[in-house]
Amino acid sequence: MTKPALKSGADWLACASTEVQAAFLEGLEDETLLALPWLFEFWALPHQLPPEGDWRSWVILGGRGAGKTRAGAEWVRAEVEGARPGDPGRARRVALVGETLDQVREVMVFGDSGILACSPPDRRPTWEATRRRLVWPNGAVAQAFSAHEPESLRGPQFDAAWVDELAKWKRAEEAWDMLQFALRLGDDPRQVITTTPRNVGALKTVLANPSTVMTHAPTDANRANLAASFLDEVRARYGGTRLGRQELEGILIEDSEGALWTSSGLEAGRCEAPPAAFSRVVVAVDPPVTGHAGSDECGIVVVGAVTEGPASAWRAVVLEDASVAAAKPGVWAEAALAAMARHGADRLIAEVNQGGDLVAEVIRQIDPLVPIRTVHASRGKVARAEPVAALYEQGRVAHLRGLPELEDQMCRMTMRGYEGKGSPDRVDALVWAIHELLIAPARHDGRRARLRALG
Repeated sequence: MTKPALKSGADWLACASTEVQAAFLEGLEDETLLALPWLFEFWALPHQLPPEGDWRSWVILGGRGAGKTRAGAEWVRAEVEGARPGDPGRARRVALVGETLDQVREVMVFGDSGILACSPPDRRPTWEATRRRLVWPNGAVAQAFSAHEPESLRGPQFDAAWVDELAKWKRAEEAWDMLQFALRLGDDPRQVITTTPRNVGALKTVLANPSTVMTHAPTDANRANLAASFLDEVRARYGGTRLGRQELEGILIEDSEGALWTSSGLEAGRCEAPPAAFSRVVVAVDPPVTGHAGSDECGIVVVGAVTEGPASAWRAVVLEDASVAAAKPGVWAEAALAAMARHGADRLIAEVNQGGDLVAEVIRQIDPLVPIRTVHASRGKVARAEPVAALYEQGRVAHLRGLPELEDQMCRMTMRGYEGKGSPDRVDALVWAIHELLIAPARHDGRRARLRALG
């Protein structure tokens, strides 16, 4: 069995035997032993160390508690400190920019992982409160700025900057632009950005810049420094949700402009547990055109519905996204039938635009008795999806957790079409399932009511 790669010198030391640990520490000179707690390269996780190469902006994207603040503080230290306490470092003028001045002071400067906490006694800077700045023994200066006041960055100039939580700044574009004009000293001015991701333009612009590099880590990467009860609680509450992917996994969740569904809307309609019983459960399939490695996925989505009472009271819950990667027909057919068995589905809904009768034939070769309804798309994807999106807006469709790929596709479906890569096969399958359970029966009931009214 291959052992996992160690992540840092501290990992190696922690995993070593007591005898090896003792021998290592006893082999260090007194000065080295005293310096060891301040040698961040030894203790750091991979995402906390600057990437090699020629870059201007380093974005540390991570979940809550992933160690981003510590990485930012240590990077500032590395930039301003020289070999000895009084020696100059690479940077002499540093900008510390947070959402507010209070956050710069309480998190970036005085925080548990801030600059003062990370600095050894002989190199620790002094905080000058009236001037809102740190001054190091070697003369380097770091000045605090609020992103709420972009104009305060007009005038000063710097050779380094630490930007914290860019994705939550309310005036992010303005403050970021002003900082770029100010970052003009030295031969190679650089900046580090520590942030939990959000779908905001300023962050996406920085990430898209060719001179930007990125490291990434989930909250769990720093679990050795976090309370186990905290991790258990947030995993239980937010695991398998889009909010959890953003706040815990540190993944940038993007919603396309004008999307039919949004992350906030899907989270608002999250269902922690399905109803005790459904009136109906269906599995919808959107098969790929071909079955080779380059073809699209096969969308397979399971939805249950309670359809008691008037149609306006009907509700649906998306239970599972069982989609499979590009595969031969027999593989996706087996996956769809297995999903039916898991959820006790009463019908399989299969789109046949591309495969025609072959789709039903493939399924019935495996199970000749499976109840199957074939559907043919006569309208475009957006036109079919709009009435389904309207049901979501009415609060009539909810999602269980654990549907990240489906929800990503949904948030990229706009009035202009799908703005993601490939085809939205998962969304197509979802739309067919909701049509089968809520839209088509409601239309049928409406026609019957009108006929009864006519006498």
